[in-house]
Amino acid sequence: MAVDSPLSSPLGPPACEKDAKALQFIEEMTRNAESVQQRVLAEILSRNAQTEYLTRFQLNGATDRETFKSKLPVITYEDLQPEIHRIANGDRSAILSAHPISELLTSSGTSAGERKLMPTIKEELDRRQLLYSLLMPVMNLLGQRQGPIFLFVKSETRTPGGLLARPVLTSYYKSDHFKTRPYDPYNVYTSPNEAILCPDSFQSMYTQMLCGLLDRHQVLRLGAVFASGLLRAIRFLQLNWRQLAHDMETGSLNLKITDPLLRECIVKTLKPNPELAQFVRHECSKDDWEGIIVRIWPNTKYLDVIVTGAMAQYIPTLDYYSGGLPLACTMYASSECYFGLNLNPMCKPSEVSYTIMPNMAYFEFFPHEPNLDSTGFDFTCELPPKLVDLVDVEVGKEYELVITTYAGLCRYRVGDILRVTGFHNSAPQFHFVRRKNVLLSIDSDKTDEAELQTAVENASHLLREHNASVVEYTSHADTKTIPGHYVVYWELLVKDSTNSPDNDTLEQCCLAMEESLNSVYRQGRVADNSIGPLEIRVVKNGTFEELMDYAISRGASINQYKVPRCVNFTPIMELLDSRVVSAHFSPALPHWSPERSQ
Repeated sequence: MAVDSPLSSPLGPPACEKDAKALQFIEEMTRNAESVQQRVLAEILSRNAQTEYLTRFQLNGATDRETFKSKLPVITYEDLQPEIHRIANGDRSAILSAHPISELLTSSGTSAGERKLMPTIKEELDRRQLLYSLLMPVMNLLGQRQGPIFLFVKSETRTPGGLLARPVLTSYYKSDHFKTRPYDPYNVYTSPNEAILCPDSFQSMYTQMLCGLLDRHQVLRLGAVFASGLLRAIRFLQLNWRQLAHDMETGSLNLKITDPLLRECIVKTLKPNPELAQFVRHECSKDDWEGIIVRIWPNTKYLDVIVTGAMAQYIPTLDYYSGGLPLACTMYASSECYFGLNLNPMCKPSEVSYTIMPNMAYFEFFPHEPNLDSTGFDFTCELPPKLVDLVDVEVGKEYELVITTYAGLCRYRVGDILRVTGFHNSAPQFHFVRRKNVLLSIDSDKTDEAELQTAVENASHLLREHNASVVEYTSHADTKTIPGHYVVYWELLVKDSTNSPDNDTLEQCCLAMEESLNSVYRQGRVADNSIGPLEIRVVKNGTFEELMDYAISRGASINQYKVPRCVNFTPIMELLDSRVVSAHFSPALPHWSPERSQ
């Protein structure tokens, strides 16, 4: 029941007085974005004034924007890596932050093949919790929404200096902020904390799916953090529905669930339900899984998943399994910082825009143009473009996000390309365009062109004994399979047709490529089961000439044409696939360990 409150929000009638205050807070922050940003910057510079990093640039206690911009450089992770290594190795002095570094958050981005490490402080958990608390009233405008949201913790390790290193969501799920979260309709999950926090991915997924099936009539939304995660859950159901039905029929739990806390929790609530077991068998044994989500969970109103950026490739598959249910994208966040909310979460995926909350960090924006090189500067101009403040961005233009955080990142380039779609009060709203320089992505992996080139070069060494080499190549992220996988198209030069590379050799080439890719990719293959085996498709000789001819027929310049290293355009995909002479998959898992290479 919506409340008639003096705090009623332009976003809509709040569900309760608590929600009214939260929605009013959003209005106040976005209405006063400029003054909030000035206050945030002053707070960050004041509290961190004596840190080694700020002292180096001789701010001398200044907290104004002009001094900050004139003295501090815009940086990347590689610029900050020496300081981060010192923190990871045990240096507890005030290097970046005056507050103690509580842990290091492992980013999905990589540097030299390893996950980036982002220093954070304890109060950042409060800041993240604040954004979640603002999200809930926005979602509650849609009504109460209980459901199975498939959430998982990932591996964590300790640095040589003893700090925990783990993904930001694992950090949040293991915190008291999550484990003892207050009741809220949006925060009601069918899965108990014990299932979410179980480190074994099979046991966690199995029990979360079981709980979701047991409460199928109470489920009003279904989701995961990313679209790829929800599709893995559907694939898991395809592979395990027989055992799940057995457990429901008998009231006994699969013996593979060995985590003692988890087993005790589930056994308490699991009772024999032959009728439900029969229903699951009837639906899941059908060959056609179209609309399976609404068949199993008939009251589902929407899917709660991120489908922006690289995740947009999964929208057709989600539509197939859900019968076209709406897709709600709720929040924009990263390991470095939580940024903002989608104030219209039920909009079409192509229209998703996130409102930046100006109290989360200090935000600047690099104008992004097609002729900017990898440094971000346009060398056709005499001077690099000036960074734009939060309230000064222009609708329709694209920018790269730059942040200054309470945890000590100063003018740090996040690598996200955003397009301004409008404003909510004076706070801009952005559509997430893409990650900068990312070529291939299935889940949280991000592979750039240089990595792919290195992987191809390393794998092609195995062709030498056959007197063969790779003439040209391109790639594609195939998300029609679950999980998705990388497909690399090779055109080979074989000098001796009697000694052509055989299947075993090309399979080893697949594995060699996987061994050459970054640790996030390899973790997805080995630990998370979120990426399938890499595939090499060998195409006929002359295929890439045909590709060039096609591009030229569509207006490309023959003098400027370069083979695209990743393809998604359907006619090009059809051309390549029509020329495939053999396909080969990686025969084994690549090496991966939670421990970082030193």
